[in-house]
Amino acid sequence: MKESKGLSAAAVMAPFPFAYVERQLRRKNTGILSTVAPEGRAHSVGVVYGVSPPELPFSLYLITRPTLKKARNIRSNPNVSFVVPFPHHFFRFVPASCVQFQGRAQLLPSDDSVANKVFQSSLVLRQSLKHTKNLGEPVFIRIVSDERIFTWGIGASVWQIIRHAAKNCYVIIPQNRRNTMDKEMGVLEEHLN
Repeated sequence: MKESKGLSAAAVMAPFPFAYVERQLRRKNTGILSTVAPEGRAHSVGVVYGVSPPELPFSLYLITRPTLKKARNIRSNPNVSFVVPFPHHFFRFVPASCVQFQGRAQLLPSDDSVANKVFQSSLVLRQSLKHTKNLGEPVFIRIVSDERIFTWGIGASVWQIIRHAAKNCYVIIPQNRRNTMDKEMGVLEEHLN
């Protein structure tokens, strides 16, 4: 397989659909967001996230304050990567499976209706929203994935992972679940500036 557009030569089409990966992401609520600072240095931070409602295009939503580094970095460069680890709690010696993707992020105002709906969907997200509001005026972050979402070890048995038989896979977000963020970015950035 020829490597192109960031697609690793070792990645293969997953034996499961995008819907399976989306279900796995909905089971979790913490991940690692990586942004790029204006001077070009990477910055990674653990975050709480929620997934867009299933009837809407696929996005992840986070909450932060506009003065924090991740928000400042996104303001200057919307390119991000996101990783969700899936540790094996009973077999701690087995490497964690994970879902990872690259995409674009945008800052949303605190009254964004979809983001608020997402943050009302679980106790952890409600508490995170409440805590952030107590610290000051929050902003939401919406992350839109590139069309390919990569996985390692998702859907594989513990035995396959131990034997190094788990593969780097990818799923493609169906056309009807993809976002049109590029068109929206200009309008939203004007609103926030």
